[in-house]
Amino acid sequence: MRCFMLENKKIKTALVSVFHKDGLDEILKLLHAEGVNFISTGGTQSFIESLGIPCGSVENLTGYPSILGGRVKTLHPKVFGGILNRRENEVDQQQITQYEIPSIDLVIVDLYPFEETVASSADESAIIEKIDIGGISLIRAAAKNYKDVVIVASKAQYAPLLAMLKEKGASSSLEDRRWFAKEAFAVSSGYDSAIFNYFDGDEASAFRYAGNHAKTLRYGENPHQKGVFYGNFEEMFDQLHGKEISYNNLLDIDAAVSLISEFDDTTFAILKHNNACGLASRETLVEAWKAALAGDPVSAFGGVLITNRPIDKETAEEMHKIFFEVCIAPGYTADALEVLEQKKNRIILVQKPFKASNRQFRSLLNGVLVQDRDLYREKPEELKQVTEKAVTPAEVEDLLFANKIVKHSKSNAIVLAKNRQLCASGIGQTSRVDALRQAIEKARSFDFDLQGAVMASDAFFPFADCVEIAHEAGVTAVIQPGGSVRDNDSVEYCDKNGMAMVMTGIRHFKH
Repeated sequence: MRCFMLENKKIKTALVSVFHKDGLDEILKLLHAEGVNFISTGGTQSFIESLGIPCGSVENLTGYPSILGGRVKTLHPKVFGGILNRRENEVDQQQITQYEIPSIDLVIVDLYPFEETVASSADESAIIEKIDIGGISLIRAAAKNYKDVVIVASKAQYAPLLAMLKEKGASSSLEDRRWFAKEAFAVSSGYDSAIFNYFDGDEASAFRYAGNHAKTLRYGENPHQKGVFYGNFEEMFDQLHGKEISYNNLLDIDAAVSLISEFDDTTFAILKHNNACGLASRETLVEAWKAALAGDPVSAFGGVLITNRPIDKETAEEMHKIFFEVCIAPGYTADALEVLEQKKNRIILVQKPFKASNRQFRSLLNGVLVQDRDLYREKPEELKQVTEKAVTPAEVEDLLFANKIVKHSKSNAIVLAKNRQLCASGIGQTSRVDALRQAIEKARSFDFDLQGAVMASDAFFPFADCVEIAHEAGVTAVIQPGGSVRDNDSVEYCDKNGMAMVMTGIRHFKH
């Protein structure tokens, strides 16, 4: 019984200072019914009193008003002494008695909206004012003293707090308090990371990233690996149907969203293992779907489908003829959904307008690699004609189309395209020649006529062998970044054999 009493603590006094009051009234009423006393400031005090609940003011406790334009309200020994005193420590208890400091057993606080203010493009003075001092200090103090104090550091913890109070009344276990402390330090560390990143800007002097909204996945890439996703998936997508999204689904969804963002025309893409196995742009969506599927109907099995147009019934009926894991679109007609939802586990997502971060990072060795996202999109006027034969307007359209796909394909990568349709690609090869041969063989296996097709490469050709092989297959125009000391070998071969080549000066490796 003694151990039980040491672990379980009664909540007698609560300090509440919040912006987000939705969902708080039920908590406050429950605490009041349990005899808990309240201390607060400003608007929160008025809110508590509006519920018919008595509330003391921090100003009366400390003997000081809110000063310096609200920068200093709770920073006082009577507040922090009330939170930090150790209930089992005799000296602490003598001192709080001596200085008439009330013990505070529950702190409910949230922080100034720093990230939201930065995102709003406010000026720096407004941003600086949203760096919370008192709130973050209250969080750290209460979390440090979790053996005696419950800390609720954001509105995300209102529901767990309410559940605890409904189960135990105005009381908490050591396990409860430690969990709330853990959540509080997650809030404070994320907040400080956001502030650091604002000040650090593009210097990249240190890596600080705080991922919230943890979602435990069924497993990682393989069933024996644990997997967790840190991110607000619902901010980017509405899931309308289907099973729980997996680790590998998320990788493919990320690749699909990045790829489709390159295209403005009505486009459909099919991805498998993060690479496009079918992609086409057409006047109508159903035509785009049929042309994309023709690129590789074998690999499309179990793939991830994405389009930049709402899906109609006619297109849905054609899609429904094959098995696929995930479909992503900006919308669906009601009758299209009726068709697609016939498969119980099929994941159907609506992609919302969303601006992704311009930074990418991945863990490796004993550190982290960070880079800018590859957002460069070549324009027709930027293409450098390097051969005697000029590219035609139709070839320019296909070359830029192919270049968008190769940019999102695993290196070494070669893409063959014709009439805004992916004919085939060679991806992830250790040799560019192997990538090209793979693409040609694949295109022929699906009866593509490569006469008049174009070729895109994610990096330069160190020898003329690739353009020679492509020419023999029927390719008439090539796009590549250039930059090899032997660029001229490929150019000379093109000139001798009536091929056209343009260089971009931009490499698109994707490892």
